[in-house]
Order: sequence, then C-alpha cells, then structure tokens
Amino acid sequence: MAKPKIALFRHHPEASRQCVEGMIKALSNDYRIELFSERECNYKTFKNADIVAFPGGQGEAEAYNKLLKPNFQAVTEFVNDGGRYLGICMGAYWAGPHYFNILKDIKVVQYIKRRRSEIKRSFPTIAPVFWENRFYNMFFYDGPTFVAEKKNFKTVASYYSGEPMAIMQKRIGLIGCHPESMRSWYRKPYMQQHWHYYEHHDLLLQFVDDLMER
Repeated sequence: MAKPKIALFRHHPEASRQCVEGMIKALSNDYRIELFSERECNYKTFKNADIVAFPGGQGEAEAYNKLLKPNFQAVTEFVNDGGRYLGICMGAYWAGPHYFNILKDIKVVQYIKRRRSEIKRSFPTIAPVFWENRFYNMFFYDGPTFVAEKKNFKTVASYYSGEPMAIMQKRIGLIGCHPESMRSWYRKPYMQQHWHYYEHHDLLLQFVDDLMER
C-alpha cells in the first residue's frame, strides 16, 4: 500500500530548514514527503498530495506576502476540495484569516500576548503543555494559540494556561509548539535537560495520523 503524500514547503529561513528536517525525521517512515518551493506552490504540485504542510520559520506577514500571497489560491482550493493542511508555528499562523484564511471563525494569535500566558517574550524556550492529558515540556518559539467565540474545533493539546496549543478543525491541523524539534535545538545549557529523545516526534506522527483519519 502506497504511503500518503505530504507536500512540505521549504524556503529557508522563512520556512526553516531545521523545522523541515525535523518533520521529515518524524514522519518519513509513514509518509512520502515531497518538498516544494514558492514557485511550485500550484495545483500541479498538490494534485496527488494528501496533506500540504507549512513548517515554522522566521517572519510572518512579510514572509507570507513575499513568498505565497501570489499563489495562495492553490492552497485554499486544495483544502476546499478535500485536501488536508498541517501547520506548525508559523505554518499555523498562515492558516488564519490574514493569510490563507482556511479556518472557520478561529483567530490565530500570539500566545505570548495573551493575558494568561506564562511566556512573555519571543525567544527559544520550553513551554509546559498538556497533550491529550499528559504533561510535556515542548520547544516553543513565539507560537500561536487559537481563539474562537464559540468552540468549533478539537483541542489536542493545551498550554499550561489552558489555552489551545494544538487543534484540529475538520481537515486542518495546527500546532503552536515544535514537536518536530531535533537534538541540536537543545544545545544551550538551559535547554539541555528538556531534550525529549524523539518522544515528541511520536506525538507529531500520531497527530498527522489522526488528521488523515488513519
């Protein structure tokens, strides 16, 4: 049986090489991953894909406008036609109303700006999270949370404050932290004790399996 295909965007540093490598490490045993550039963000690239995926990286609005705004309809039509969307950190922001606008009545906002957030500055750190009722310390770098007047999504994981960290809405799966993080991300002394020995990769794989309804 053929592996499902993930079309994964890469354009370093806006779509970070490190994030892409982590996603490949976590998912490639069970999924066929094909990378695409901003020039390949089109219907032909997505024709045989099951999931289009956008990783974390540097920048948000400026990067999106430069790289993807001219071709955003290829992504929105892929999702509207039944395709699935996976977004991590910046890729989760891009699902929101100012970018691809594929969510229904959900705002994607900076977690560090939320009143109850325990993290107040933008820097690489560890966020305590509850993933399906289990506690983890997960790599975080200015990721989003998700706000809706009426809850219309499934919460897979929450930040320590209780606000959503990873959600699914129909065929869209979004994650604020970085479960794809690699060992090299934990070199700083204050990070070393939090290396997860790829346990978080298993969480990401299960998340994608659930998104695919496997």
